[in-house]
Amino acid sequence: MAAWTAAAVRQAANLARLSAPKSASPAQAASLVHRRGLAGGGDHHGPPKVNFWEDPLSPSRWKDEHFVIVSVTGWGFLFYGGYKLFTKGKKEDKKEEAVE
Repeated sequence: MAAWTAAAVRQAANLARLSAPKSASPAQAASLVHRRGLAGGGDHHGPPKVNFWEDPLSPSRWKDEHFVIVSVTGWGFLFYGGYKLFTKGKKEDKKEEAVE
């Protein structure tokens, strides 16, 4: 509840600043700029993240979205390869029987 109250107070203060007269000095105009809060840009701790093709042998350094793409692709190839391995030759036998 206190968080909602604090957020409401901040919102009212921002609204009051934005509805101030238009003849603001440059110093006051800079204070009217909206700040994005926690929408800023990612992890600022640890090693920098890189594209997976820049360092293919270190998955811990890859960007998160690249890690997901490579992982899902790898699982897809694994399942498809297993499917082809276990279903190999069944259709060929039926074709040979039909020809003979």
